[in-house]
Amino acid sequence: MPSPQQARAHASAITSGKTVPEAEAAPTSQLRELFDGPRLSPGQRRIAQYLIEHITEAAFLSITELADRVGVSQPSVTRFAGAVGFSGYPALRERLQSIALKALAGGPAEPNRANELQAAVDAEIANLEYLRRDFADPDRVIHIGRELSRSTPLTVLGLRIAESLAEYFGYAARRIHPDVRLVTRGGSVAYDALLQSREAGGSWVLAFAMPRHSHETLQAVRVAHRAGLKVALITDLALGPLADEADVTFATGTGSRLVFDSYAAPNVMAAALLQAMTDADPERTQARLEKYEQVSDQHQFFVRD
Repeated sequence: MPSPQQARAHASAITSGKTVPEAEAAPTSQLRELFDGPRLSPGQRRIAQYLIEHITEAAFLSITELADRVGVSQPSVTRFAGAVGFSGYPALRERLQSIALKALAGGPAEPNRANELQAAVDAEIANLEYLRRDFADPDRVIHIGRELSRSTPLTVLGLRIAESLAEYFGYAARRIHPDVRLVTRGGSVAYDALLQSREAGGSWVLAFAMPRHSHETLQAVRVAHRAGLKVALITDLALGPLADEADVTFATGTGSRLVFDSYAAPNVMAAALLQAMTDADPERTQARLEKYEQVSDQHQFFVRD
């Protein structure tokens, strides 16, 4: 599947009456196509980033030399080769050398390396465009927002790297909901919180699960179900074990161009659910927001410009 950048270039060429053969792709673009598809760990992304930035030299390194340059172990390089679809490092190096030799022979000009950050932004824009199309029919978001609003208490689950998303949602939800319980620790601590939420009358859990998906999150979702709680899940994949366990899944793309993921689309998805919650009970929302403003003014929570 072509990248968003390639698709735009191809569309531009069509409108100008030109064609863009695949063979004209610059080495950096070829490497991005090679590495963008699989779900890579942060360590594996460091290897990919090094190869993209130093292809004409890195393609001829031994596995020991490459591992030393990147600062990883040799087994990490071997696992990286398998993750991007090769039988081992020798097969990957052969492919890298073919790309490097074309570059050394005077292939297409390389894009400015400074634009690697722009490429990351472009990928997030594409994720937001997909989310925008999903919002063309907002009924499911509105329905789940109403259900989350009614659940008292409302439990918000986010473990490991998903904790920041859960913290954001929980912080905002407390302004409009009387009892929001945030769960950011896994294992028995999460189980206790989920069971107590159900015993207190809660009916829903909003769970965030971002790559790399943890067993702790999967087990916590299963515990929630066994306790009688329904689960709405915000994650990056519509299919898989976590989605199978959830009652409702909102699949939103994550930015994976950089060493660590970025979460523009999941954050917008969370904000959309918060909006749906405010609309589900406007009188309660208004009363709670006004009360919060009074308290914040009284205690001077915020700096006045």
